[in-house]
Amino acid sequence: MDDLRELYQEVILEHVKHPRNKRTPADANRHAHGHNPICGDAVEVHLKINGQGVIEDVAFEGKGCAISVASASLMTEELMGKTEAQAKALFETFQEMCTKDDAKVSDGVDEDALERMRVLAGVRDFPMRVKCATLAWHTMSAAMARKDQVTTEAEGSGV
Repeated sequence: MDDLRELYQEVILEHVKHPRNKRTPADANRHAHGHNPICGDAVEVHLKINGQGVIEDVAFEGKGCAISVASASLMTEELMGKTEAQAKALFETFQEMCTKDDAKVSDGVDEDALERMRVLAGVRDFPMRVKCATLAWHTMSAAMARKDQVTTEAEGSGV
């Protein structure tokens, strides 16, 4: 178990040092800003979704703790080329993984994606870190719903 935890930490640190898709795409057609006022994490998620509902590009900008940045980076890798429905299923599964020991996997989530997202599932043991890990995902969901902002402290924000 310690070897697995060490591997997960290495993956997280790699995403912090070299975040994937940390940029602003010129042709994004949806975006949202997410903020966690408790710790100061802030993220902007940019999506380019085509007429068939496929995410052609996804990127993020912002600042935050290692968990927040790694999660945003991992998220962008997982969402590229997915449909909005697949993105929603991934989000629901990730939320479950971060909050429950017996997480349910949503229909349509492939095993490879599940394994890659599992590196952040350990946050469920640290409740204050769940918001850090899920902020980018909630922000992506807000962008898909054409909402400009989401905060971890808003009533009904789902964060």
